[in-house]
Amino acid sequence: MRDVLYLEEIEQAEALLKPQRIEVLRQLAEPRTCTEVAARLGQTPQRVYYHVKRLVEAGLVEQVSERKVRGIHEGIYRAGARSYWLSPRLVGRIGLRKAQDELSLGYLLDLMEEVQSDIAALDRTAPELPSVGVSGEIRVPPERRQEFLDDLQTVLQDLFTRYGGADGDAFKLAVACYPKGEDRE
Repeated sequence: MRDVLYLEEIEQAEALLKPQRIEVLRQLAEPRTCTEVAARLGQTPQRVYYHVKRLVEAGLVEQVSERKVRGIHEGIYRAGARSYWLSPRLVGRIGLRKAQDELSLGYLLDLMEEVQSDIAALDRTAPELPSVGVSGEIRVPPERRQEFLDDLQTVLQDLFTRYGGADGDAFKLAVACYPKGEDRE
């Protein structure tokens, strides 16, 4: 099972975004038959099979084995991934964004779409994917905001200068700094 399945086809999104199918998909985090899923959800096996069949066709679920029960072949299915990411390209850009600079929300949105696409394209079968994620909260008084941005730019420029040569493994660095919104529960 993959960690993430990046959905770029509208047919995949349509197959996934139905409440009953999401419930079926959750039940298939562990390999199960349609009969087992049906019992857990209080539905008929036929109804569950209909949804599983659509999820298989969309590449979101896979049949991992088969067993014979009372002369009938019964498939055992499993979700294809632990998470499903919808590509922003499914909807596409609606209208034009204003001219972008590094301090605009539009630039940040474009950067996040790029990071999401890059991460989804990584080879998850590789034995090692050296990466790091850092997140934190910094409080900056309004009168020191420019000083903070200048310091951040200096630190990053120093890293780019020290490690920007042609030798070694290439890593992409994306830094996002944005106002913290309300805490969500």
